[in-house]
Amino acid sequence: MSLTATVSEVQKTKLQNGLTIVSEKIPTYRSVAIGVWIKAGSRYESHLQKGLAHFIEHMVFKGTKSRTALEIASLLEKYGGQLNAFTGKEETCFYLHTIDSHLDEGVEILADMVCNPSFTENDIKLERQVVLEEISAVYDAPEEYIFDLFQEKIFADQPMGYPILGDRESVKKFNRNSVKEFWKEYYQPSNIILSVTGNVDHNTLTDMAEKYFVFDSETSIKSCEKASPLERNFFVLNRPVAQTHICMGNKSASYYDENRYDFMAISTYLGEGLSSRLFQVLREKYGYAYSVYSFLDFYMDTGVLGFYIGTDPSNKNKAMEVLFAEFEKFRARMPEQEVINMIKDQLIGRFLLSLESTYKRMVRLAKNEMYFGKYIDSEAVIHSIEKISAQSVFNAAQTFFDRDKFTTVVITPGKN
Repeated sequence: MSLTATVSEVQKTKLQNGLTIVSEKIPTYRSVAIGVWIKAGSRYESHLQKGLAHFIEHMVFKGTKSRTALEIASLLEKYGGQLNAFTGKEETCFYLHTIDSHLDEGVEILADMVCNPSFTENDIKLERQVVLEEISAVYDAPEEYIFDLFQEKIFADQPMGYPILGDRESVKKFNRNSVKEFWKEYYQPSNIILSVTGNVDHNTLTDMAEKYFVFDSETSIKSCEKASPLERNFFVLNRPVAQTHICMGNKSASYYDENRYDFMAISTYLGEGLSSRLFQVLREKYGYAYSVYSFLDFYMDTGVLGFYIGTDPSNKNKAMEVLFAEFEKFRARMPEQEVINMIKDQLIGRFLLSLESTYKRMVRLAKNEMYFGKYIDSEAVIHSIEKISAQSVFNAAQTFFDRDKFTTVVITPGKN
Protein backbone atom coordinates (compact mmCIF):
# COMPACT_ATOMS: atom_id res chain seq x y z
CA MET A 1 0.00 0.00 0.00
CA SER A 2 1.45 3.35 -1.05
CA LEU A 3 1.56 6.46 1.09
CA THR A 4 0.15 9.78 0.06
CA ALA A 5 1.90 11.83 -2.60
CA THR A 6 5.05 13.66 -1.58
CA VAL A 7 4.99 17.38 -0.96
CA SER A 8 6.56 18.01 -4.39
CA GLU A 9 3.48 16.48 -6.03
CA VAL A 10 1.18 18.85 -4.16
CA GLN A 11 1.06 22.38 -5.54
CA LYS A 12 -0.71 25.59 -4.58
CA THR A 13 -1.47 28.78 -6.48
CA LYS A 14 -3.38 31.88 -5.46
CA LEU A 15 -4.92 33.75 -8.36
CA GLN A 16 -4.91 37.51 -8.61
CA ASN A 17 -8.63 37.58 -7.76
CA GLY A 18 -7.93 35.71 -4.49
CA LEU A 19 -9.07 32.20 -5.45
CA THR A 20 -6.82 29.47 -3.99
CA ILE A 21 -5.99 26.38 -6.07
CA VAL A 22 -4.48 23.25 -4.50
CA SER A 23 -3.81 20.07 -6.43
CA GLU A 24 -2.27 16.66 -5.85
CA LYS A 25 -1.03 14.83 -8.91
CA ILE A 26 -1.44 11.04 -8.85
CA PRO A 27 -0.43 9.97 -12.38
CA THR A 28 -1.32 6.31 -11.85
CA TYR A 29 -5.02 7.19 -11.55
CA ARG A 30 -7.38 7.72 -14.49
CA SER A 31 -9.77 9.87 -12.49
CA VAL A 32 -9.91 13.27 -10.84
CA ALA A 33 -11.85 14.45 -7.79
CA ILE A 34 -12.68 18.16 -8.05
CA GLY A 35 -14.01 20.17 -5.13
CA VAL A 36 -15.03 23.82 -4.90
CA TRP A 37 -15.01 24.80 -1.23
CA ILE A 38 -16.73 27.93 0.05
CA LYS A 39 -15.63 28.89 3.55
CA ALA A 40 -19.17 29.46 4.81
CA GLY A 41 -21.61 27.07 6.48
CA SER A 42 -24.45 27.21 8.96
CA ARG A 43 -22.43 28.93 11.70
CA TYR A 44 -22.12 31.99 9.44
CA GLU A 45 -25.89 32.52 9.47
CA SER A 46 -27.94 34.94 11.52
CA HIS A 47 -31.06 33.83 13.37
CA LEU A 48 -33.24 34.82 10.39
CA GLN A 49 -30.90 33.04 7.96
CA LYS A 50 -31.07 29.58 9.53
CA GLY A 51 -30.57 27.02 6.75
CA LEU A 52 -29.61 29.58 4.09
CA ALA A 53 -26.14 28.14 3.36
CA HIS A 54 -27.73 24.73 2.75
CA PHE A 55 -30.55 26.25 0.73
CA ILE A 56 -28.04 27.94 -1.60
CA GLU A 57 -26.27 24.60 -1.99
CA HIS A 58 -29.57 23.29 -3.39
CA MET A 59 -30.25 26.36 -5.50
CA VAL A 60 -26.89 26.23 -7.28
CA PHE A 61 -28.02 22.96 -8.89
CA LYS A 62 -31.25 24.53 -10.20
CA GLY A 63 -29.56 26.20 -13.16
CA THR A 64 -27.22 28.96 -14.25
CA LYS A 65 -27.46 31.81 -16.71
CA SER A 66 -26.49 29.39 -19.51
CA ARG A 67 -27.57 25.92 -18.26
CA THR A 68 -30.71 24.26 -17.00
CA ALA A 69 -30.70 21.93 -14.00
CA LEU A 70 -31.01 18.93 -16.35
CA GLU A 71 -28.06 20.08 -18.43
CA ILE A 72 -25.92 20.39 -15.30
CA ALA A 73 -26.87 16.89 -14.17
CA SER A 74 -26.55 15.28 -17.59
CA LEU A 75 -23.32 16.71 -18.95
CA LEU A 76 -20.96 14.78 -16.72
CA GLU A 77 -23.16 11.81 -15.86
CA LYS A 78 -23.14 10.75 -19.50
CA TYR A 79 -19.39 10.19 -19.07
CA GLY A 80 -19.85 8.27 -15.84
CA GLY A 81 -19.06 11.24 -13.61
CA GLN A 82 -20.75 11.95 -10.28
CA LEU A 83 -21.71 15.45 -9.14
CA ASN A 84 -22.79 16.26 -5.59
CA ALA A 85 -22.49 18.74 -2.72
CA PHE A 86 -22.74 19.09 1.04
CA THR A 87 -23.06 21.84 3.64
CA GLY A 88 -21.37 21.75 7.02
CA LYS A 89 -21.02 24.07 9.97
CA GLU A 90 -18.03 25.87 8.47
CA GLU A 91 -18.06 25.08 4.75
CA THR A 92 -20.08 24.33 1.65
CA CYS A 93 -18.56 22.02 -0.94
CA PHE A 94 -19.53 21.22 -4.53
CA TYR A 95 -17.63 18.26 -5.90
CA LEU A 96 -17.47 15.79 -8.74
CA HIS A 97 -15.59 12.65 -9.63
CA THR A 98 -14.86 12.03 -13.28
CA ILE A 99 -12.21 10.64 -15.62
CA ASP A 100 -9.13 12.77 -16.18
CA SER A 101 -9.93 13.55 -19.83
CA HIS A 102 -13.01 15.50 -18.67
CA LEU A 103 -11.22 17.73 -16.17
CA ASP A 104 -11.92 20.83 -18.26
CA GLU A 105 -15.66 20.14 -18.43
CA GLY A 106 -15.74 19.40 -14.70
CA VAL A 107 -13.99 22.61 -13.67
CA GLU A 108 -16.10 24.66 -16.08
CA ILE A 109 -19.40 23.23 -14.80
CA LEU A 110 -18.52 23.78 -11.14
CA ALA A 111 -17.33 27.32 -11.86
CA ASP A 112 -20.53 28.07 -13.78
CA MET A 113 -22.67 26.78 -10.91
CA VAL A 114 -20.80 28.72 -8.24
CA CYS A 115 -20.28 31.97 -10.19
CA ASN A 116 -23.48 32.21 -12.27
CA PRO A 117 -26.49 30.67 -10.47
CA SER A 118 -29.80 31.90 -11.84
CA PHE A 119 -31.74 32.04 -8.54
CA THR A 120 -35.14 32.49 -10.20
CA GLU A 121 -38.18 33.15 -8.05
CA ASN A 122 -39.91 30.05 -9.39
CA ASP A 123 -36.91 27.81 -8.61
CA ILE A 124 -36.69 29.27 -5.10
CA LYS A 125 -40.36 28.55 -4.54
CA LEU A 126 -40.02 24.95 -5.74
CA GLU A 127 -36.79 24.25 -3.86
CA ARG A 128 -38.19 25.76 -0.68
CA GLN A 129 -40.79 22.98 -0.68
CA VAL A 130 -38.09 20.35 -1.35
CA VAL A 131 -36.05 21.53 1.65
CA LEU A 132 -39.16 21.61 3.84
CA GLU A 133 -39.72 17.97 2.89
CA GLU A 134 -36.09 17.25 3.77
CA ILE A 135 -36.58 18.84 7.19
CA SER A 136 -39.72 16.76 7.73
CA ALA A 137 -37.85 13.60 6.75
CA VAL A 138 -35.19 14.27 9.37
CA TYR A 139 -37.82 15.10 12.00
CA ASP A 140 -39.52 11.77 11.26
CA ALA A 141 -36.24 9.88 11.77
CA PRO A 142 -35.36 10.17 15.49
CA GLU A 143 -31.96 8.52 14.97
CA GLU A 144 -31.11 11.52 12.75
CA TYR A 145 -33.12 14.26 14.44
CA ILE A 146 -31.46 13.65 17.79
CA PHE A 147 -28.16 14.97 16.42
CA ASP A 148 -29.80 18.27 15.47
CA LEU A 149 -31.21 18.49 18.99
CA PHE A 150 -27.85 17.63 20.51
CA GLN A 151 -26.10 20.41 18.57
CA GLU A 152 -28.88 22.82 19.51
CA LYS A 153 -28.43 22.05 23.20
CA ILE A 154 -24.65 21.90 23.44
CA PHE A 155 -24.37 25.17 21.47
CA ALA A 156 -27.53 26.82 22.76
CA ASP A 157 -28.60 30.25 21.45
CA GLN A 158 -25.75 30.61 18.94
CA PRO A 159 -25.19 29.86 15.24
CA MET A 160 -23.10 26.74 15.96
CA GLY A 161 -26.27 25.19 17.35
CA TYR A 162 -28.44 25.99 14.34
CA PRO A 163 -29.55 22.96 12.30
CA ILE A 164 -27.75 22.90 8.95
CA LEU A 165 -31.09 22.42 7.16
CA GLY A 166 -32.62 25.34 9.04
CA ASP A 167 -36.12 25.21 10.48
CA ARG A 168 -39.50 25.45 8.81
CA GLU A 169 -40.08 29.05 9.91
CA SER A 170 -36.81 30.38 8.50
CA VAL A 171 -36.91 28.40 5.24
CA LYS A 172 -40.44 29.58 4.46
CA LYS A 173 -39.19 33.17 4.48
CA PHE A 174 -36.30 32.70 2.03
CA ASN A 175 -36.65 34.79 -1.13
CA ARG A 176 -34.47 35.90 -4.02
CA ASN A 177 -33.12 38.88 -2.11
CA SER A 178 -32.04 36.90 0.95
CA VAL A 179 -30.51 34.16 -1.20
CA LYS A 180 -28.54 36.57 -3.40
CA GLU A 181 -27.37 38.60 -0.41
CA PHE A 182 -25.80 35.56 1.30
CA TRP A 183 -24.37 34.29 -2.00
CA LYS A 184 -22.77 37.64 -2.83
CA GLU A 185 -21.30 37.91 0.64
CA TYR A 186 -19.57 34.52 0.81
CA TYR A 187 -19.29 33.19 -2.75
CA GLN A 188 -16.24 35.37 -3.43
CA PRO A 189 -12.90 34.25 -4.88
CA SER A 190 -10.92 35.11 -1.74
CA ASN A 191 -13.29 32.82 0.21
CA ILE A 192 -13.05 29.84 -2.19
CA ILE A 193 -10.65 26.91 -2.50
CA LEU A 194 -10.46 24.76 -5.65
CA SER A 195 -9.09 21.37 -4.59
CA VAL A 196 -8.28 18.65 -7.15
CA THR A 197 -6.63 15.25 -6.75
CA GLY A 198 -5.87 12.56 -9.31
CA ASN A 199 -4.25 12.65 -12.74
CA VAL A 200 -4.11 16.45 -12.94
CA ASP A 201 -1.50 18.91 -14.18
CA HIS A 202 -1.40 21.93 -11.86
CA ASN A 203 -0.51 24.50 -14.50
CA THR A 204 -3.32 23.32 -16.74
CA LEU A 205 -5.71 23.43 -13.79
CA THR A 206 -4.62 26.97 -12.94
CA ASP A 207 -5.28 28.09 -16.52
CA MET A 208 -8.77 26.58 -16.34
CA ALA A 209 -9.51 28.29 -13.03
CA GLU A 210 -8.41 31.69 -14.36
CA LYS A 211 -10.62 31.19 -17.39
CA TYR A 212 -13.78 29.93 -15.70
CA PHE A 213 -13.92 31.42 -12.18
CA VAL A 214 -15.01 34.94 -13.06
CA PHE A 215 -16.85 37.04 -10.48
CA ASP A 216 -18.66 40.33 -11.05
CA SER A 217 -17.45 41.96 -7.86
CA GLU A 218 -16.19 41.23 -4.39
CA THR A 219 -17.46 42.45 -1.05
CA SER A 220 -16.05 42.16 2.45
CA ILE A 221 -16.61 38.78 4.09
CA LYS A 222 -18.04 38.60 7.61
CA SER A 223 -16.43 36.34 10.18
CA CYS A 224 -18.52 33.92 12.21
CA GLU A 225 -19.47 34.14 15.87
CA LYS A 226 -17.16 32.42 18.35
CA ALA A 227 -18.56 29.12 19.62
CA SER A 228 -19.29 28.66 23.33
CA PRO A 229 -20.31 25.11 24.33
CA LEU A 230 -22.42 24.85 27.47
CA GLU A 231 -21.06 23.29 30.62
CA ARG A 232 -24.10 21.04 31.02
CA ASN A 233 -27.51 20.49 29.51
CA PHE A 234 -30.07 17.69 29.84
CA PHE A 235 -33.09 17.49 27.56
CA VAL A 236 -35.82 14.87 27.12
CA LEU A 237 -38.28 14.83 24.23
CA ASN A 238 -41.28 12.50 24.34
CA ARG A 239 -42.48 11.30 20.94
CA PRO A 240 -44.40 8.33 19.52
CA VAL A 241 -41.28 6.26 18.84
CA ALA A 242 -40.53 2.59 19.43
CA GLN A 243 -36.98 3.02 20.71
CA THR A 244 -35.31 5.36 23.15
CA HIS A 245 -32.56 7.36 21.44
CA ILE A 246 -29.74 8.78 23.54
CA CYS A 247 -27.08 11.24 22.41
CA MET A 248 -24.55 12.65 24.83
CA GLY A 249 -21.19 14.35 24.67
CA ASN A 250 -18.88 17.14 25.68
CA LYS A 251 -16.51 19.60 24.06
CA SER A 252 -13.22 18.09 22.92
CA ALA A 253 -10.58 19.83 20.80
CA SER A 254 -10.45 22.16 17.82
CA TYR A 255 -8.53 21.61 14.59
CA TYR A 256 -5.71 23.67 16.09
CA ASP A 257 -5.36 21.81 19.39
CA GLU A 258 -2.34 19.50 19.54
CA ASN A 259 -4.27 17.00 21.67
CA ARG A 260 -6.94 16.37 19.02
CA TYR A 261 -5.27 13.04 18.26
CA ASP A 262 -5.86 11.98 21.86
CA PHE A 263 -9.59 12.54 21.34
CA MET A 264 -9.37 10.51 18.13
CA ALA A 265 -7.86 7.73 20.24
CA ILE A 266 -10.65 7.93 22.82
CA SER A 267 -13.34 7.87 20.14
CA THR A 268 -11.69 4.94 18.34
CA TYR A 269 -11.34 2.83 21.47
CA LEU A 270 -14.79 3.48 22.90
CA GLY A 271 -17.12 3.74 19.94
CA GLU A 272 -15.71 3.13 16.46
CA GLY A 273 -16.15 -0.32 14.98
CA LEU A 274 -17.31 -3.76 16.05
CA SER A 275 -14.34 -4.24 18.37
CA SER A 276 -14.92 -0.95 20.22
CA ARG A 277 -15.47 -1.14 23.96
CA LEU A 278 -19.02 0.23 23.98
CA PHE A 279 -20.15 -2.05 21.14
CA GLN A 280 -18.72 -5.09 22.89
CA VAL A 281 -20.27 -4.24 26.27
CA LEU A 282 -23.62 -2.64 25.42
CA ARG A 283 -24.50 -4.86 22.46
CA GLU A 284 -22.48 -8.06 22.65
CA LYS A 285 -22.37 -8.55 26.44
CA TYR A 286 -25.72 -7.14 27.61
CA GLY A 287 -27.80 -6.82 24.43
CA TYR A 288 -28.97 -3.36 25.47
CA ALA A 289 -28.52 -1.77 22.04
CA TYR A 290 -28.47 -2.58 18.36
CA SER A 291 -26.78 0.69 17.43
CA VAL A 292 -24.06 2.24 19.58
CA TYR A 293 -21.18 4.40 18.38
CA SER A 294 -19.15 7.55 18.95
CA PHE A 295 -18.74 10.64 16.76
CA LEU A 296 -16.03 13.28 16.72
CA ASP A 297 -16.18 16.73 15.11
CA PHE A 298 -13.41 19.33 14.96
CA TYR A 299 -14.08 23.01 14.21
CA MET A 300 -11.94 26.14 14.04
CA ASP A 301 -12.42 27.07 17.71
CA THR A 302 -13.93 24.03 19.42
CA GLY A 303 -14.82 20.38 18.94
CA VAL A 304 -17.31 17.77 20.12
CA LEU A 305 -16.93 14.12 21.06
CA GLY A 306 -20.26 12.36 21.52
CA PHE A 307 -21.94 8.98 21.81
CA TYR A 308 -25.21 7.59 20.46
CA ILE A 309 -27.30 4.65 21.70
CA GLY A 310 -30.59 3.31 20.37
CA THR A 311 -32.19 1.05 22.97
CA ASP A 312 -35.49 -0.40 24.16
CA PRO A 313 -37.20 1.99 26.61
CA SER A 314 -37.09 -0.68 29.32
CA ASN A 315 -33.28 -0.76 29.02
CA LYS A 316 -32.75 2.99 28.87
CA ASN A 317 -31.50 3.46 32.44
CA LYS A 318 -29.39 0.30 32.38
CA ALA A 319 -27.77 1.32 29.10
CA MET A 320 -26.91 4.77 30.45
CA GLU A 321 -25.52 3.26 33.66
CA VAL A 322 -23.25 0.96 31.65
CA LEU A 323 -22.21 3.84 29.43
CA PHE A 324 -21.20 6.07 32.32
CA ALA A 325 -19.52 3.15 34.07
CA GLU A 326 -17.29 2.71 31.01
CA PHE A 327 -16.57 6.42 31.01
CA GLU A 328 -15.53 6.27 34.68
CA LYS A 329 -13.27 3.27 34.03
CA PHE A 330 -11.56 5.13 31.22
CA ARG A 331 -11.13 8.19 33.42
CA ALA A 332 -10.05 6.33 36.55
CA ARG A 333 -6.93 4.62 35.28
CA MET A 334 -4.34 5.09 32.61
CA PRO A 335 -4.85 2.79 29.61
CA GLU A 336 -2.36 -0.03 29.17
CA GLN A 337 0.34 0.39 26.55
CA GLU A 338 -1.06 -2.59 24.64
CA VAL A 339 -4.36 -0.73 24.23
CA ILE A 340 -2.59 2.45 23.09
CA ASN A 341 -0.59 0.48 20.51
CA MET A 342 -3.79 -1.11 19.20
CA ILE A 343 -5.47 2.30 18.90
CA LYS A 344 -2.51 3.78 17.05
CA ASP A 345 -2.46 0.85 14.63
CA GLN A 346 -6.15 1.40 13.94
CA LEU A 347 -5.73 5.13 13.34
CA ILE A 348 -2.72 4.69 11.05
CA GLY A 349 -4.39 1.88 9.12
CA ARG A 350 -7.58 3.86 8.66
CA PHE A 351 -5.61 6.91 7.52
CA LEU A 352 -3.58 4.93 4.98
CA LEU A 353 -6.69 3.24 3.59
CA SER A 354 -8.33 6.65 3.13
CA LEU A 355 -5.49 7.61 0.81
CA GLU A 356 -6.75 5.07 -1.72
CA SER A 357 -9.71 7.39 -2.45
CA THR A 358 -9.26 10.46 -4.65
CA TYR A 359 -12.36 11.97 -3.05
CA LYS A 360 -10.99 11.63 0.50
CA ARG A 361 -7.64 12.98 -0.61
CA MET A 362 -9.38 15.95 -2.22
CA VAL A 363 -11.26 16.64 1.04
CA ARG A 364 -8.07 16.33 3.07
CA LEU A 365 -6.19 18.65 0.69
CA ALA A 366 -8.94 21.28 0.97
CA LYS A 367 -9.23 21.08 4.76
CA ASN A 368 -5.47 21.35 5.19
CA GLU A 369 -5.59 24.56 3.18
CA MET A 370 -8.74 25.86 4.88
CA TYR A 371 -7.54 25.40 8.45
CA PHE A 372 -3.75 25.43 8.23
CA GLY A 373 -2.99 27.24 4.98
CA LYS A 374 -0.57 24.52 3.96
CA TYR A 375 -0.33 20.87 2.97
CA ILE A 376 0.38 18.38 5.77
CA ASP A 377 2.03 15.26 4.37
CA SER A 378 1.30 11.70 5.47
CA GLU A 379 4.54 11.36 7.43
CA ALA A 380 3.54 14.31 9.63
CA VAL A 381 0.11 12.79 10.30
CA ILE A 382 1.59 9.40 11.16
CA HIS A 383 4.14 11.10 13.42
CA SER A 384 1.32 12.88 15.27
CA ILE A 385 -0.51 9.57 15.75
CA GLU A 386 2.66 7.86 16.95
CA LYS A 387 3.06 10.60 19.60
CA ILE A 388 -0.17 9.46 21.30
CA SER A 389 0.74 8.03 24.69
CA ALA A 390 -1.08 6.47 27.62
CA GLN A 391 -0.40 9.66 29.60
CA SER A 392 -1.72 12.05 26.90
CA VAL A 393 -4.91 10.02 26.45
CA PHE A 394 -5.38 9.82 30.22
CA ASN A 395 -4.96 13.60 30.51
CA ALA A 396 -7.59 14.22 27.81
CA ALA A 397 -9.98 11.83 29.54
CA GLN A 398 -9.72 13.73 32.82
CA THR A 399 -11.31 16.88 31.44
CA PHE A 400 -13.68 15.19 29.01
CA PHE A 401 -15.37 12.51 31.15
CA ASP A 402 -16.89 14.85 33.69
CA ARG A 403 -20.58 13.98 34.07
CA ASP A 404 -21.32 17.49 35.32
CA LYS A 405 -20.22 18.89 31.95
CA PHE A 406 -21.99 16.44 29.66
CA THR A 407 -24.85 17.48 27.41
CA THR A 408 -27.42 14.70 27.07
CA VAL A 409 -30.44 14.53 24.77
CA VAL A 410 -33.02 11.74 24.96
CA ILE A 411 -35.91 11.01 22.58
CA THR A 412 -38.18 8.46 24.21
CA PRO A 413 -41.72 7.08 23.77
CA GLY A 414 -44.56 9.12 25.21
CA LYS A 415 -46.75 12.12 24.61
CA ASN A 416 -44.96 15.38 23.94
